[in-house]
Formats: sequence, structure tokens, C-alpha cells
Amino acid sequence: MVAKVYGSSVYGVEANTITVEVNVLQGTKFFMVGLPDSAIKESEQRIESALKQFGYRMPRQKVVVNLAPADVRKEGSAYDLPIALGILQASAQINSEKLDQYLILGELSLEGFLRPIKGVLPIAIEARKRGFKGFVLPKDNTYEAAIVNKLDIIGVENLQEAVDFFENRLEISPVSIDTRDIFAHTQYEYGADFADVQGQENIKRSLEIAAAGGHNVIMIGPPGAGKTMIAKRLPTILPPLTLQEALETTKIHSVAGKLGKQARLIAQRPFRSPHHTISDVALVGGGGNPQPGEISLAHNGVLFLDELPEFKRTVLEVMRQPLEERRVTISRAKVAVDFPANFMLVASMNPCPCGFYNHPEKECVCPAGAVQRYLNKISGPLLDRIDLHVEVTPVSFDQMTSVRKSETSEQIRQRVIVAREIQTKRFETMPDIFCNAMMPPQMVKNICQINEAGKTLLKRAMEKLGLSARAYDRILKVSRTIADLAGIQEIKIEHLAEAIQYRSLDRENWADN
Repeated sequence: MVAKVYGSSVYGVEANTITVEVNVLQGTKFFMVGLPDSAIKESEQRIESALKQFGYRMPRQKVVVNLAPADVRKEGSAYDLPIALGILQASAQINSEKLDQYLILGELSLEGFLRPIKGVLPIAIEARKRGFKGFVLPKDNTYEAAIVNKLDIIGVENLQEAVDFFENRLEISPVSIDTRDIFAHTQYEYGADFADVQGQENIKRSLEIAAAGGHNVIMIGPPGAGKTMIAKRLPTILPPLTLQEALETTKIHSVAGKLGKQARLIAQRPFRSPHHTISDVALVGGGGNPQPGEISLAHNGVLFLDELPEFKRTVLEVMRQPLEERRVTISRAKVAVDFPANFMLVASMNPCPCGFYNHPEKECVCPAGAVQRYLNKISGPLLDRIDLHVEVTPVSFDQMTSVRKSETSEQIRQRVIVAREIQTKRFETMPDIFCNAMMPPQMVKNICQINEAGKTLLKRAMEKLGLSARAYDRILKVSRTIADLAGIQEIKIEHLAEAIQYRSLDRENWADN
């Protein structure tokens, strides 16, 4: 008798249904076919031990387990439960008519208990799409799977519970949560606020502009000036995630195994801050079974690179393509996997190795040329993709002890949302462009038009400050965002003037020491 049980595998952030076929024949030995990896091949020992714990037996005949489609490699230990149930059905130890109505996954311990698995959310979405009645999985994963509605989520603690459920000896109520209600109540649960930041009004203004236009930003300043503290508060002024964006973000974190037992829909924009010792693969993703990297985990949120020059040059260079295309493609011999990577890049750096170049009070002790060499660690092409260069100065004692209340993140966020709504309307006929930072050069010429006075100002600024040619489009994009924040259709001189001051690192004499 051939038993069929359905499982699933995850490739990238999408899931595919896997049919687990089990046949018990005359002969001996256990055969696992269908390109299983070592973890799946070792399941024979886990399954045999788990079966014996509950009084079942491993057939002493020829057992053939086929994972179809047979030409796609399968990885992981999540197939333990469907294989075990398939063996019991094929050897007539159980007789269930419900096995083919459910998608089943779970890793078995030697005692027959189920351990949590990764990638549950995309699998649940695939199960609903394929018309399964429900999804049987470890109890620890049920909250994550329950994000998907119109699907019975059945959580079981051990193999015996699963058997009793399929033989109608045990009734298990499906887990259900109100995704929209939880999402609505957790959207604004931030642990930080811009009201905590004393002083630094110019830095707050620059991050407001960055948030309004989706611009990448780099902050240059001495140690202790507040660069990291301010960067961590950027997600609090970004527009709230839509339900679709939240689902995309949660899927990526699910595949990476970053969701806990009480997993729920991610309602706040992610903030990822990898250490500067990170490898290329950890940043962009990859591996034998491609997994999302930090830039994909920052999808729809912020990727913060603290002490940018300390990152390996190769690590920084691999970000150039994702910054342009908003996705990462990991190619292997038989498969190419796409991971979304639409994030805002926020970087910070000291102005020099000692950290005190251009400091108002402390003297820089770096030797001649050290500042330029330090800056040269960041390549021109990467710097070209960063729209705002902001110089951060230390906060004075008077500012730190001031009792004047700063603007809250909520107040700033409302202005950002209004500016984004203007951009949404502007780009409504362009499906791949959502904010000013995404505009290609040709569109910049059409949308960011300036009058003769503006052209004269921009020409003088480029000549006097020694701005590079790559700064031209960036200044126009940022000035367009500043005008949107002001609710003005035309780009005026004051908007251009403010945008020009955010190109510090493009000045030819900036690093002369």
C-alpha cells in the first residue's frame, strides 16, 4: 500500500508543496529517495525511536520513501512527522482518510515530541493557495502559521497527538488570531522616540528629509555626538507598514528563523545593525540552501552600518546592486533565488581615525593625508548611492540640560506621511517607483525642474564648493523632497540651498588636512 502525505519546502521566501510517498514492500532495508540531504536521511533513526515510544513499530520490510518532485533537493528535518505518519499508514498501523487534506511538517525528537521549524509563514500561505483544509505542525509554531486566515492551524506536541487527531480520537481546536486587530494595536509600539534627543535639530531635520523621500544617509561626526542614538529612532518617523508590507517582512524573518514562539505579524519597520566584522554572505544572503542576509531582513525598514569605513571593502561593494535593484538574486547551478531588499541605508562614521577632525574643541592628531585615506575606504560608487551627507557636531552642555521639549516622533511622522502621500500620487502610474529616491536620471529631469535662479545657484555651488558631477541629481532629488515636506509644487531657491548643504563628502577640499 502506498501512502501519500504532503509537506513543503522553502526556496527563497516562497514555498513549494512536497509529496511524501511511502511504500512498504517485500524485502529489507530503508530507502530514502528524492534528493534528500543528510538531515532527512538521518530521520530514519529519529522516526524509529519516536514510533517505539508510543508502541508503534518500524516495519521490518523494504520501506521506500520518495520525496516528490524527485529532481528538487530537499533540506532540513521538518519532514520527520509526515514521513512517520506515511510509514504508519503504509504499514496499516493507522488508517486515516484525512492525511491528504492537511499539509504536515515537524521535527521529531527521539522521545516523539515535536520541535519548532523555520519558514512556517510562507508554507502556510502556500497551503491555503493549494486548497488544503489545514496545516498540522508543532505547537510552538502555531501563532506564526495563524497569521494566515481561512486555514485550520492544528498544533500538536508529539507524534501520538498527531496520530489521534488523524484517527478522530482527539479533537484539536484550530488556532485562530485576529491578525488585523493585533497589527493595528502594535504598529506604534516603539521603544524610542525623537523627543528623547536634546539638541541636534539639524540632524533631526536631515533624517526627516531622508524618511520623507526614502533617501540613504550618512552621518559624519566625532565619537559620542549621538549618531547611533539618532539612527535608532529613524524607524519611528517612517510611515507605518501596510498589511502587505508587514506580511512580506514577516515572511523573510520566518524563513531566517528569526521569529520566536509567540510569533506574530511584524508591525514595525525593521532596524538591522550588523557588526562591521560581518561577511559578504551574511550581509546579502546565500549559503548551500540560500538564506536571507541582513539587507533582506531590513526589507521595508532601515539598515544601519555603524563605523562604515571599518567594514571590509568587499562587503560594502556587494551592496551596490541591491541598492539599485531593491532585491538580491542568489544564483546556484540549478536554482536562482530572489530575496527582496528594499531598505533605507543609514551609515555613520568618524571623520578620521582619531575621530576629532573638524571638532570644535578637540584637536585632530592624525598625520597628514590620514583623513583622505580613511575616507577612501568608502568607494565612490557606493557613496554615489547615498543622497544625504550630514555632519554631526557634539551636543553642548546647555543643550543636554535644557528643559525645552523636543518634537516627538509622532509629530515628525505626520509630516513625513503627508510628503509620502504626495509622492504616491506623483508616481501612481509607475509600479516600481514609490518615493523620490527611486527616480531614475531621466525622470529627475522631468520632475525636478528648477527655474533660472535655481540653476544659477546650483552652478555657483558646484563651482565654489567643488561639488562632483554625481552630486547634481542627488541635490535635485533631495530638494524635491524638501519641497514636498513644505507642500509646495515648485522647487524654490531655499529648497535647493538646503539640499546643497547635505553634500559634505562631495566637496573637493573636505578632507584636506
